[in-house]
Amino acid sequence: MKETDMKIKQPRAQFHLPGLFEFYDFYAVFLPLFFSHREYFYDWCDIGSIYGAPGQCIWGGGRAGYGDADPLQVKRLLEKYHISARLTFSNSLLTEEHLSDHDCNLLCALFENSGEQETGVVENKVRNGIIIYSALLLSYIREKYPSFYFVSSTTKVITNFDKFKHELDRPEFSYVVPDFRLNKRFTELEDLRQEEKEKTEFLVNECCSFGCPDRKACYEAVSRVALGIEEHPHMCVSNDANEGYKFSNAMKNPGFISVEAIQNTYMPMGFSNFKIEGRSLGSALLLEFILYYMTKPEYQINVREEIYLDNELDLF
Repeated sequence: MKETDMKIKQPRAQFHLPGLFEFYDFYAVFLPLFFSHREYFYDWCDIGSIYGAPGQCIWGGGRAGYGDADPLQVKRLLEKYHISARLTFSNSLLTEEHLSDHDCNLLCALFENSGEQETGVVENKVRNGIIIYSALLLSYIREKYPSFYFVSSTTKVITNFDKFKHELDRPEFSYVVPDFRLNKRFTELEDLRQEEKEKTEFLVNECCSFGCPDRKACYEAVSRVALGIEEHPHMCVSNDANEGYKFSNAMKNPGFISVEAIQNTYMPMGFSNFKIEGRSLGSALLLEFILYYMTKPEYQINVREEIYLDNELDLF
């Protein structure tokens, strides 16, 4: 066979984007643009999933109080473009009494059946996933809704590399998101087996202080807010916390992964999954993330114009 006749599978980065329920209106405009003008975007990247949870979801974690889009509309949009939906069920404080929550079970029933036709024939079905913390909830969903795949949540704050490897070896997880402070542990990352690298999903744009000792406490506070135990989330005490999230600050973070590093370091090492945070940051900042990570520089103005000039979308 001639070399020109051979189809060589090129490695591709899978970006996991925030705001499944939070930014429905944005994605309703962006996804048609992404698939109709692929020339605007890097050919080495795809959308691996979009993740999130409704604002009042008690199984939710990581962020609370965001996301009011209609779940059925969300499901139909992602099915149209064959994109995996991930429900962010990373609450760390769930007990048996919470497993029977009506709304969360309805979400599972709706998204587990994604892609099925009325005839019972499944065509181009894309599996949906669950981002999860609680072992209790994991066992419950695996038994009751077995079609989902599972992602071990970064809210576990796994900063020890041996513990991270142990998490990778757990067969119930398809992906594991380590704490961003493991992002640059290149010697240990290089030594991972390829199947472990394929399960690793890096959080690329975290702005949290690299030395923050309260990260786990922050996530636990969010879990309490989701359960209605507290009204207000944990208040960060780091020096730059009062500035809020700034992408320019995130780029200075020792754990930040740049688009150049993805192309020239992580992908050649065998890694392909990259998570962009931002469920609570607003659609205008989400657009900036997409422009930076996925859009060719010469076409960024085209993407901005298409998004800004859409009369149905108000960025915030």
